[in-house]
Amino acid sequence: MTGSATQKDKPWLFRTYAGHSTAQKSNALYRSNLAKGQTGLSVAFDLPTQTGYDSDHILARGEVGKVGVPICHLGDMRALFDQIPLEQMNTSMTINATAPWLLALYIAVAEEQGADVTALQGTVQNDIIKEYLSRGTYICPPKPSLKMITDVAAYTAKHLPKWNPMNVCSYHLQEAGATPEQELAYALATAIAVLDDLQGKVAAEDFPAMVGRISFFVNAGIRFVTELCKMRAFTELWDEICRDRYGIQDDRFRRFRYGVQVNSLGLTEQQPENNVYRILLEMLAVTLSKNARARAVQLPAWNEALGLPRPWDQQWSLRMQQIVAYETDLLEYGDLFDGNPAIAAKVEELKAGARAELATLDQMGGAIASIEYMKSRLVDSNAARLNRVEDGETVVVGVNRWQQGEASPLTAGDGGIMVVDPAVEQEQIARLDSWRQARDKMAIEAALIALRDAAQKGANVMGPSIAAARAGVTTGEWAAVMREVHGEYRGPTGVSSAPSNRTEGLEPIRAAVDAASARLGRRLKFLVGKPGLDGHSNGAEQIAFRARDCGMDITYEGIRLTPEQIVNRAAEDGAHVVGLSILSGSHMPLIEDLMNRMQDAGLQVPVVVGGIIPDDDAARLRAMGVARVYTPKDFELNRIMMDIVALVSPEEAAA
Repeated sequence: MTGSATQKDKPWLFRTYAGHSTAQKSNALYRSNLAKGQTGLSVAFDLPTQTGYDSDHILARGEVGKVGVPICHLGDMRALFDQIPLEQMNTSMTINATAPWLLALYIAVAEEQGADVTALQGTVQNDIIKEYLSRGTYICPPKPSLKMITDVAAYTAKHLPKWNPMNVCSYHLQEAGATPEQELAYALATAIAVLDDLQGKVAAEDFPAMVGRISFFVNAGIRFVTELCKMRAFTELWDEICRDRYGIQDDRFRRFRYGVQVNSLGLTEQQPENNVYRILLEMLAVTLSKNARARAVQLPAWNEALGLPRPWDQQWSLRMQQIVAYETDLLEYGDLFDGNPAIAAKVEELKAGARAELATLDQMGGAIASIEYMKSRLVDSNAARLNRVEDGETVVVGVNRWQQGEASPLTAGDGGIMVVDPAVEQEQIARLDSWRQARDKMAIEAALIALRDAAQKGANVMGPSIAAARAGVTTGEWAAVMREVHGEYRGPTGVSSAPSNRTEGLEPIRAAVDAASARLGRRLKFLVGKPGLDGHSNGAEQIAFRARDCGMDITYEGIRLTPEQIVNRAAEDGAHVVGLSILSGSHMPLIEDLMNRMQDAGLQVPVVVGGIIPDDDAARLRAMGVARVYTPKDFELNRIMMDIVALVSPEEAAA
């Protein structure tokens, strides 16, 4: 291929994952980003919206507008896309458990704009299986959740032919510690589960086109040669599955279509300016190889390990994409890696590992039947990854090697992050109250009855959901019907009661735990809790995993607990230490509530906290009585374990 300008490939879609505070403020951010050259929208929803709660629900406290935009009803969605013509837009919505509902709201707004609904282009993530494994924003049990995924797909087949109804998300699998082989296998197993279910919902002649509408959302880590090979393996395995399992003959419908956000797991709080290089290298993994190039790329900002990025931070990541696409000659050539023996060998190695893992899942009954197995495998893999970092086997610049350096000028002044105004939550609740007061109550009741009837009968819920959106039903009301009909699910934690085989470096900690337990008269009891709606459970799982291996008696019941539930359990168990993990930015209100409840209950138990917590907030937490505050820079789990022992038995820890 020559370097002629007329033969250049089109660049991928440029996205930034964005949404915060309110629909109005997020709308202003979207229009600003589009003016800067962004070519697609990627909507981040807040945790109450993702988990099916209105902004005034008890579990939503402290979470409203923190990690995304709150969308409670049609009015919020209308404000989110004000002056943005949806018929001309390509919109990705990172939404899973409530995907049918958010798509219904999107369709209703498009109708209000006068758009041709059949022309709408975009994606709903709609991958609930990875929520059970890694992200935690599930609502209902696996089987009815799978049905809702394919309800969306079947509806779009008839009414939104250009829409991607399901975006298999392996991104969070890697964030949870998946190896490349596990990421390949678990993502492909999820797609297989969806397509197997979808076969009974669409006509046989329409099925190949529906296979072609399934897309993927993947992760690319810092080992960019391996990640490049993983993407080539993905394309080849997907082609193989489509051809051999589903008999798809048309090459167009066997293409592996994927978007990417590069790895956030490897971004560091220490020397955060280094994250810029990491993000760029990781982007190369999904753009260099033409035959495995992403169709859409969204990059995290350099400061995501510190907190919520500002518009300038997102602009920097957008400019990075534009420089690679328009200033370099990358798009002027064919695939640079075809015929490379090292690349070919690595691709075959990854494919073999993924096929072996897929065979195991098939023997267990597929992805839906294997959730607990996959979850435990991810926790084990993540523990192994952390061990390698802690032991220095895996080098992370500025973290376990070359820690000394100059202070970053990027974090001066405002700390390098955007802070959501606490008043946002009350303002959102006031708007929600006004919306409820202005509704036609009879229309709401009729819409909810129709929705409940469809869910109970096993009919497609998309039609009744769109009708409910038009009537003014709220997110919490829609999800309450699904909870009522299908029940609510508690996912596996992946942390078993049996210790692992790890012994290196643990002997002195185990001795200290044994001595402390002897002094206490029973085994040192450590309760690990996740208050609020934050489903990023990796940190909590690894703390529980390591504490168990060090000989502590662990209580860890997973995600989505209220402060009241955690305090009650601490009292029932006689916990010696309470550990809290919050990564959503809601640490201040939730921990303040918990500390007050501890005091009211007369529990004089040390509390330790981990999360993405700015220094000023950490000082405020310590002033409340929190004993220790840990952030992503505190990667040495053994040191944290000794800190816990010291809180209940300073003598043993010192020894």
